[in-house]
Amino acid sequence: MDRGLYPGAFCKITTDLLTGDDSLCNVIHSDGAGTKSILGYLWYKETGDPKVFHGIAQDSVVMNLDDLACVGIWDRIVLSSTVNRNARNFPAEALASLIEGTEEFLQTLRDLGINVESGGGETADVGDLTGTVAVDSCAVAVARRNSVIDNQNIIPGLSIVGFSSFGKASYESEENSGIGSNGLTSARHELLSKHYFENYPETYDPETDPKFIYCGPYRMQDSLPGSKLSVGKALLSPTRTYLPLAKTIIDEIGYEKVRGLVHCSGGGQTKCMRFGNAVHHIKDNLFEPPALFKEIQKVSGTTDQEMFQVYNMGHRFEAYCTTDAVDSLISIAKSFDIEAQEIGRTEASKLPEKKNHLDITFAGTTLAYS
Repeated sequence: MDRGLYPGAFCKITTDLLTGDDSLCNVIHSDGAGTKSILGYLWYKETGDPKVFHGIAQDSVVMNLDDLACVGIWDRIVLSSTVNRNARNFPAEALASLIEGTEEFLQTLRDLGINVESGGGETADVGDLTGTVAVDSCAVAVARRNSVIDNQNIIPGLSIVGFSSFGKASYESEENSGIGSNGLTSARHELLSKHYFENYPETYDPETDPKFIYCGPYRMQDSLPGSKLSVGKALLSPTRTYLPLAKTIIDEIGYEKVRGLVHCSGGGQTKCMRFGNAVHHIKDNLFEPPALFKEIQKVSGTTDQEMFQVYNMGHRFEAYCTTDAVDSLISIAKSFDIEAQEIGRTEASKLPEKKNHLDITFAGTTLAYS
């Protein structure tokens, strides 16, 4: 109900209650790996490899930190983790891998110049609540008010630069399918077969109509069409962080030319409509959707309209900048081996009430969202 000091910002920002300094502000953010943890569980059960949970730990951390990046925070962050598990199904070795994975990823971030420390967390054995495991994190930071990125500054006349969610960034150890940590309930059931329905009843709600549960054609070890990855590896690709990229962009380009940052998480490519004033967002030069999204759509019959609302479809981070900054942003992304391109622009809202709205041009058709 209270949108904080900067109502148009990507995250809620409050007065600094920790030190009482009027030049500072506080940000606290909570998110997690969602149902992607179930995919890790299935992989672990079928392979016996607990290290799959290193990626799930990264998913939970990134879903918090990349939101903080959208308000300009990548320094002096303290992270706490919460793991709710069914100890009978999720034993100590899997829990240890989650904790180890969190600490290893935080060290990777520190090596990249991102100052984030672990504040501990909690593990709860709650078998009555979950049949498998839920992995969540909470990040808190103190920031200077004069360094806040406020998406209220997204106005007509800006360029939109998208940064790919697929490929292999310079700080990643393997190819990324681009899936991130959104839409995994749908993707899991649309792609995976009844084998998982029959063998892992702890991974779904028994009240759901069985025709919607694990109704796809694949096992996790099967090859993903159009990709070098297996279906399971593609679904489990650790969520890419854009923190090093965002930090470098602001350090080198500055706030005058970069007016806003959006993490295309919940809501996929429509997330941008929440930000800016009286803005018509136009995305007419998007990346070709990666193989995983194409296969999800093929086997599920999901419409283009819905796919762009659920999944990032190829880029999970975007910058709203002045037109003269586009080439510099693309060049910085390339230095991290991240593909980038000008995927669209902003114009004045065409709706009578001046609401934000979005048009996506894809496969020769315009998809309208309002």
